[in-house]
Amino acid sequence: MKKYILFLALSLISYYGFSQKAVASHDEIEKFLNTTTCIVYDSDVFNTYNSAIQTAVEQSWTITPYKFITMDEFYSLRMNPDYSFLIRTKVFPDNTNKNSEYTFLTLVVGEKDKNFEELSEICSFPLSYYNVDYDKYDYKMGALLLFVQNHIQITYDDPSLNTNNIITYYNRNTTEIGTKIIYLNADNLNTDVNTVSKISNFYGGTVKISTPDEIQQLIDEKDENAIILHIVAPPEGSSYDGKCYKMLVGAADGKLYYFDSQIITNAKPGKFLKQDFKNL
Repeated sequence: MKKYILFLALSLISYYGFSQKAVASHDEIEKFLNTTTCIVYDSDVFNTYNSAIQTAVEQSWTITPYKFITMDEFYSLRMNPDYSFLIRTKVFPDNTNKNSEYTFLTLVVGEKDKNFEELSEICSFPLSYYNVDYDKYDYKMGALLLFVQNHIQITYDDPSLNTNNIITYYNRNTTEIGTKIIYLNADNLNTDVNTVSKISNFYGGTVKISTPDEIQQLIDEKDENAIILHIVAPPEGSSYDGKCYKMLVGAADGKLYYFDSQIITNAKPGKFLKQDFKNL
């Protein structure tokens, strides 16, 4: 890892310069499994992230013992190998416009005599473009945390998984989507697929246009038939370019059914596109 830190455990590493692997080593994960995970609150006590992450952790986090800490406590504990840390990080990807800054949820293990950017990365997950409002993703935190834990356990149990094949491994789950219902926020859909009728021209499965409150309820109730969309894209009307990440995740268990990314262009905005529905 290099300055500004970390990278997603799912993304195409060749496009980035912050990590050399998409999958943590068996030894690194084993060290993590023997830690207490510190959930690091944002220093801005007025945002909604702190309450959202606390609720999601209390509902979903089972892989290690955990406790909640402040940013000041993080700085005093980060060199203690008995702790791991779940913290929001700011990412500047290589080979994209420098305006393209992202917020990731990142899990690292404490290590003696190491700077923050040198800590062993276990998993990172893209939450949003940087400075996008928290309410664009905080209602999905329960399902996203389940994915993070799934990813750690899957890669720990299967030593054949690595940077080169992890995306292919997850996208094999796409064949199971047809038995589920995909719940989508209309704001995340391109104009030619922003209604159920339009979507039916490209995808034969069941979809429902839903609201954040309805999607959060599906996650809270652990609806085993529900799949939700998590998309990382610039806010409406912005001049940002860069990459758009798209993930379909099980509401009940965090299972990843679909992952794709694209460079944002005028022809391919940062939305779920008709090609994504065709891919399903």
